[in-house]
Amino acid sequence: MSRRHAVTTGCVLAITALTLTAAPAVAQPPTAQAPAALTAAARTALKPPPGMLEALQRDLGLTREQAQARLLNEARLTPVAAQVSRRLGGRFGGTWLRGSTAQNLVVATTSADDIPEILAAGAQAEVVTRPLAELATIKKKLDQTLPAQPLVSSARYVDVKRNKVVVLAPQPDAAATVVESAGVDVGAVLVLPSTEVPQPLYDLVGGAPYYIGTTSRCSIGFPVVKGAQNGFVTAGHCGTTGATTTGFNRVAQGVFQGSTFPGSDYAWVAANANWTATPAVDNGEGGTVPVAGARVAIEGASVCRSGSTTDWHCGVIQQRDASVTYPQGTVFELTRTNVCAEPGDSGGSFISVDQAQGVTSGGSGDCSSGGTTYFQPIGEILTAYGLSLRTTEGNPPPPTTGTCTGYPQTLTGTLRNGQTVYQPNNLYYRATVTGLHTACLDGPVGVDFDLYLEKWNGRGWPTVATSDGAGPDEKISYTGTSGYYRYRVVSASGFGLYTLGYKTP
Repeated sequence: MSRRHAVTTGCVLAITALTLTAAPAVAQPPTAQAPAALTAAARTALKPPPGMLEALQRDLGLTREQAQARLLNEARLTPVAAQVSRRLGGRFGGTWLRGSTAQNLVVATTSADDIPEILAAGAQAEVVTRPLAELATIKKKLDQTLPAQPLVSSARYVDVKRNKVVVLAPQPDAAATVVESAGVDVGAVLVLPSTEVPQPLYDLVGGAPYYIGTTSRCSIGFPVVKGAQNGFVTAGHCGTTGATTTGFNRVAQGVFQGSTFPGSDYAWVAANANWTATPAVDNGEGGTVPVAGARVAIEGASVCRSGSTTDWHCGVIQQRDASVTYPQGTVFELTRTNVCAEPGDSGGSFISVDQAQGVTSGGSGDCSSGGTTYFQPIGEILTAYGLSLRTTEGNPPPPTTGTCTGYPQTLTGTLRNGQTVYQPNNLYYRATVTGLHTACLDGPVGVDFDLYLEKWNGRGWPTVATSDGAGPDEKISYTGTSGYYRYRVVSASGFGLYTLGYKTP
């Protein structure tokens, strides 16, 4: 039976457990074609997986033509968003897609001087008060300050459209008191009343059911490999390390090799020889959706979820870097969506067209009335366990920090999506002679990390060398005079560990 996703306004639904157990702006000329104007060639430029257009129509209330137009616009505007965000640097305030068919890309900046460049890129510009990096810092401080009790604050996230940090609070007065004492700019924080009391949502194909012991059921996230070992990733709250699983057919399947919850909400299960990892996600209609990679979709992009209770449902990505407080503790760096989910969907796949996004963690509402669901981004899971996503393009090498070798200085760290860090150690180094500066940046598969070399000129840090290709690995070679230098490491898209190796003159 098809159940339409209801979009609600002005209320937040109570979050329920999803682990199923046996026990109870500036004016801008339009840059996207209207759906009616799409040519036959444009319609075939992007061929969505089976069932995706139908799910977008049902869950977003679109016609088939509008759903096709949305996917075309997302594919066209996503690389534009990454390029503009890199150029804005510290003035960048966030990007999102606007319109029922995602026909408009909005780029926020703290400087009106950036408007001509944003418009020239084919986007709409909004001037905001605070850069994204400042909001991320405020949210991090609130994560550390707010009590680890869901009744005080159930969730926190950066809302780039509002240019604020949003605190969802079942007890708004108590949460507001903590915010006021946290030493942050209270004007940058919006406390919203909420009834959310988060609870975890409890061949190998993403979205298919599996059982933990004899009482609990969760959903497969994405099939993966580690060397010659097949397996899958899923939610950490579904099972502890060493727990055994059986498949949809109740045949012995595998063992949890690692599990983290709370803090993060991810795990991976190594399957026995009777199970084969396939690059596919169940579309709930008797077919599958291929998994081609793990490119991170931007806010406002459509995303679909596959789970063993409610099958296939779609919505949009709302906010990233959300912190959700469950009774067991807080989980950080989740992504917030308006996709529905129900008990048993935990661990299931989130995918944007054919790009893996993450695994289901927790949510509110249901698939009759609609709701909110959070997912754990896939990049962090692959990085944590050294896994390779099984894709139609073959198996990429696992995330590694070992390719930038042979450099006298080597530093490691972790980047969140959209984050900027400065190395070495948020400081600088001094070159006493003219000579060659070389550096190598290595990140995990599926992200877009960039590297910049900056030199102090007595007033600021202008960029003297840039490596900003569309991928995780970058290299810089620059001959410069003596002075003070630093490296700026940026996540244009994606999350994960990185290694920076560098050599000074």
